[in-house]
Order: sequence, then structure tokens, then C-alpha cells
Amino acid sequence: MALLLVLVGVVVGVVLASSLLLRWNEVRYGRRKEGRLPPGTMGWPLFGETTEFLKQGPSFMKQRRLRYGRLFRTHILGCPTVVCMDPELNRRMLLQGEAGGLVPGYPQSMLDILGRNNIAAVHGQLHRVMRGAMVGLVRPAALRQSLLPKIDAFMRDHLCGWAGTVVDVQAKTKEMALLSALRQIAGVTAGPLSDALKTELYTLVLGTISLPINLPGTSYYQGFQARKKLVSILEQMIAERRSSGDAHDDMLDALLRSGDDGTREKISDEQIIDLLIALIYSGYETMSTTSMMAVKYLSEHPRALEELRVCTHTLQINFRSMAKIMYF
Repeated sequence: MALLLVLVGVVVGVVLASSLLLRWNEVRYGRRKEGRLPPGTMGWPLFGETTEFLKQGPSFMKQRRLRYGRLFRTHILGCPTVVCMDPELNRRMLLQGEAGGLVPGYPQSMLDILGRNNIAAVHGQLHRVMRGAMVGLVRPAALRQSLLPKIDAFMRDHLCGWAGTVVDVQAKTKEMALLSALRQIAGVTAGPLSDALKTELYTLVLGTISLPINLPGTSYYQGFQARKKLVSILEQMIAERRSSGDAHDDMLDALLRSGDDGTREKISDEQIIDLLIALIYSGYETMSTTSMMAVKYLSEHPRALEELRVCTHTLQINFRSMAKIMYF
């Protein structure tokens, strides 16, 4: 009987403490002199609603939209967050940009691991310099004359290696996207170097979508360690490029030579490294997911798949040929 009373007391204590913590977190973020916040919940102190967000994925946003509307507050990845799912309002904010008080931003864990010179973390003049360096790499002329033909050739060659084998589409599209990004950004081909970069980048990606708790064993801590190794590898690559003096037809070479002609401000090696990590991260992460979903949708739409088969056998991929493709 005494043991039962102890257990009941423990359960009641845990429930009461949990209720108080949840209530305290709501009150803490609900008090704002500047005005009222949108409806929503903030979850637990420090953790917020990160666990639910990572487990539920898109349904997390859908459920809260049904409950609170298109504008609601939450607390994910260590940051108090206002989520806007109103297309017109989002469009207005994006068009206004910094002039309307809106500056680029990401969760703190992502900013920490991608670097303080990451284009999403800087503002004002430095942001314009970094953006200018990045935009120069993907301007329309560069896309037409260099990037698209290279990507087309790489994809054809890489996909031929899948012929006659059973593949894990999710794993293989991740690998394909990373190798493509590394090839265009730093001229890295499949081999020991790409394997080392792949291992560290996979760990870094997990760190960027974790709670910013820098303790051994956490994904955030491991992401930081992966960043240090990536920085070391990229520093060595930059040193080798500078010592050899050879020209390379890739983005790293363009960044190292950026500003030499006086047309734009020269950026430091530290800024180049942060920009490279951001480029590899964004090019790999978004492309791998899109490629995997493309395979899924093509398997569900045979007519579109057949049209693409005809196109890839008869056309070289460029802006002009893509305009001729019939979409279903």
C-alpha cells in the first residue's frame, strides 16, 4: 500500500511539474510589449515542439494550420518561431526584403554549423558582397554555357552505373546529388576525397536540424565536429589550388579569382569556405529530395516517363530543349 502511494505521488508530481513547465513557457513567450503574438503553443522549455516537428514532418504544420489558422507560433530547433502559411503574405514579405524589415534567417543550430559568414547569417554590405559572389556563379550565361552541359554529362554517366542493378533510390539519389554538387563546386570526382566529404556532410546535415545543445553525443555536437573536418579539407584544397596556380573550371576557382579584376570586392578564404559549405549543403540537400520524389512520381505516371526517355535519347539538355518537352 505504501509503495502504491509513493508511485501515485510520483506520477502526480511529474504531471504537476510538466503542467507548470508548459504553462511557464507559454507565459514567458506570450508577454510582448510590441504587440500580441499569433495563436499557438510553445511546448517545453528549451526543447519547444522540436520532437513533434521532426517526428510528424509536414503533418505537424497541417495540424497547427487547422487548429490556429495560416499564421501561428511555435518553438522548434531551439528558436521561438512564427509560421506563415499564407501565400499572399509570404509573397509580400519576400518582395519587400530588407526594406520591409525582413532579413534572411535560419535556426540557430543551422547558422552555427554552416558558419558565421554563411549568406543566411550576414546582412547589409557583407550580404550584398556574398550574394554577388554567389550569383556570379549561377548567372544565366554560366548556366547555359557551362553548368547545364556539365550536369547533363555527369548525370548520364552516373546513372549508367545503375543499369542492371537493384538500387535504394533514397540512398542513391543522395549520393548522386552530393557527387554532382562536389563536381561542379570544387571539381571533386568519386574517390577517397568525395567519400570523406560525404561522411562529414551527412553528419553536418543532421546537426543543422537538431537542438543547439553542444554536448558530446548530441547531433549538434557531432555536426560541429563534422564542420571542423570539412573546413580542414577545404583549407587544404584552397592551399593546393594557390600553390599550383593551375586554372580549374569550377566554382571554387571562380571564387578564388573573384575580385582580381576589380569589378567586385574580394572575399576572404574564411568567407569562401563558408560559402562553399552553404553551396554544397543547399545543392545536395534540396536536389537529393527532389530527385527521389521525381523517381516516385515518374513511376506513377508512365506517359511522362516515356516522354522523358525519348527526350534523353534524342536531346541534349539545355534551356532550349527543356522548353520542347511536353509536361503531363
